[in-house]
Amino acid sequence: MEVSIVWEYKAQGTKKRTTFTSQMMTAQEALRLAKDIEKTGRVETLTFHDEDGERWTKKELEKLVKEIETEPHNIVVYFDGGYNKEYRVAGLGAVLYFEQNGKPYRIRKNEAVESIESNNDAEYAAFWLALRELETLGAHHLPVVFRGDSQVVLSQLSGEWPVFEERENRWLDRIEAKLAELGLKPRYEPVGRAENKEADTLAGQALRGEFIFSRKQL
Repeated sequence: MEVSIVWEYKAQGTKKRTTFTSQMMTAQEALRLAKDIEKTGRVETLTFHDEDGERWTKKELEKLVKEIETEPHNIVVYFDGGYNKEYRVAGLGAVLYFEQNGKPYRIRKNEAVESIESNNDAEYAAFWLALRELETLGAHHLPVVFRGDSQVVLSQLSGEWPVFEERENRWLDRIEAKLAELGLKPRYEPVGRAENKEADTLAGQALRGEFIFSRKQL
């Protein structure tokens, strides 16, 4: 979780006030910096703001950080879908990186699905697989970074590109409903195939009938 600090500064001996806003940083970093700011004795107000405009006091943010420490957080998801056009079968791969109880973890999962009509459908199905794993993990009401190498699908998910195919609209409806149900705040980041190699490998293994699930502390 990342926030910025908004510091309303009070000058000594005057009634003048000036507001400073920091760059985005983790909530933990922001709380550490806030303690140093308070030592100046020049704090009129100190608040914390995330990218969606939500706002917390220092006490509220400390409570939130303590609550989420035992839950999965700082989540980054990689997904990829491979497609066999001849058999209309897709191989799906998803890799989840997250922290919990102060430790980093990785989940790797793949599966194969039939009756898939296109490469884009395979990518949407892989995204759906990742969402189901997030739900099983217990992730909720947190920002999540989703990374994939399909510019089309990521741009459609973010709303930057229009969707004309009815099948793809159905995928979008399902995905948006699940994101809302879990309270997840997605951020979509296109990456190259090299950076998405783990998910791509999992998708290829699924097409070959090699099914994998693992959870590992890093």
